[in-house]
Amino acid sequence: MIKASTLKREDAIFSQVVPAGDYLLQTVDSGQTCRILDLEGNQAADTLFYCRHDISERYSAMDTIREQGNVYLTAGSVLRSNLGNPMLTISADTCGRHDTLGGACATESNTVRYALDKRCMHACRDSWLLALAAHQELGLSKRDITHNINFFMNVPITPAGGLMFADGISAPGKYVELTATMDVIVLISNCPQLNNPCNGHNPTPIEFLLWQ
Repeated sequence: MIKASTLKREDAIFSQVVPAGDYLLQTVDSGQTCRILDLEGNQAADTLFYCRHDISERYSAMDTIREQGNVYLTAGSVLRSNLGNPMLTISADTCGRHDTLGGACATESNTVRYALDKRCMHACRDSWLLALAAHQELGLSKRDITHNINFFMNVPITPAGGLMFADGISAPGKYVELTATMDVIVLISNCPQLNNPCNGHNPTPIEFLLWQ
């Protein structure tokens, strides 16, 4: 569902441009709203969410899909934790659909999906591991990388029940906004993938903004 935001850029309390292949780690307080902005179009923002006060509670694709009865995310979707608690609500969305099934690219999946020589290409899982290594105070480790959302990514479900990585449906300036219902840690990998059309084979920057 397309729903435009009423928030003004000049009122944002934080903003950061995230180059393709880089990560962003940011805390968002309950009641605050964050925006992920697709600056040049057809980019994929692979995103993890954790409860700030108990990192064992984190975003769950299964609980979210079950409760909303829909595999795609858009305005009105409530992102739920592995305990079934609401974490964030998508309060505005000008893209219209986001993926929560396709997972994140990794050296292993690069090898299986593409070729052995693609194994060492940078991947979202690597970006997350770099972020966790740089922020050991959070107590997060490799085992805490679980379900993620691929904002702006187009992963249609085939009639046979499989998944396809299709051309993106986003465009320059499209965004998704999320209002937190608990204090959360947001960890984004701005996808560097070159081998499938999720970002038009041309990874580009995104921007993260935050409002009080």
